[in-house]
Amino acid sequence: MKVIFHERFYEVYVSDPAAAAGRMEAIVEALGKDFEFLTPHPASEKGVALVHTPGHIERIKRLRDLYEIALLSAGGAAMAAELAWNGEPAFGLIRPPGHHASPDSCWGFCYFNNIAIAVKKLMKEAGVKKALILDFDLHFGDGTANAFAAIPDVVYFHPEGSDRKQFIERIQKRLEKAEGFDILSVSAGFDRHVQDWGGLLTTEDYRAIGSLIKTYSEKFCQGRRFGVLEGGYNHAVLGQNVRAFLEGMRS
Repeated sequence: MKVIFHERFYEVYVSDPAAAAGRMEAIVEALGKDFEFLTPHPASEKGVALVHTPGHIERIKRLRDLYEIALLSAGGAAMAAELAWNGEPAFGLIRPPGHHASPDSCWGFCYFNNIAIAVKKLMKEAGVKKALILDFDLHFGDGTANAFAAIPDVVYFHPEGSDRKQFIERIQKRLEKAEGFDILSVSAGFDRHVQDWGGLLTTEDYRAIGSLIKTYSEKFCQGRRFGVLEGGYNHAVLGQNVRAFLEGMRS
């Protein structure tokens, strides 16, 4: 399992929870030396334009430093996707997050839609025909849903559930129907944790979700699977949650 990370992701680029000091440090510390870290390059403007309009790109450009780190985040997602397509499961430990970034707008601490850019790049350059995007963040990824609204071969799935068991069962039932997809992509948000905003899942639940992704990607997608970081705001538990998920994804 490769982890895509750049030291610039430590930067506090704006005053919002997704950029709060200590967020990435908590995850990197929890992962320790048990995962191989790779350094991404920024996405090109051409790559971002696979999802976003020229007007949206220009608006983010005006934010200067934020534009640079948003490109780097998108590049990290694309790198994770390419590794996965070539048979190496990967995780984009990146920020800013992306699933609230639509083609011509954004909100919720997101600027470019990292996972959408990564999937679109695979479709354009690697011949991917069908992709399943599982988003287990607390919040619905409206940007991702909008990006693929007119593309039926890319399925966006955001599970809901009133308790832990039901939530995980719904993920499993969807993955059981993943036959025919070329790759399994994951928007991994950790803000449903019992000690985060959602108050629902335990750390071991994230391990179980990761294990389901591994199982069904191997069953239907030749093991092709990757994830990217979305939400998760309690630094005291975030690192262990990410670690548990990645251990499940690679075990």
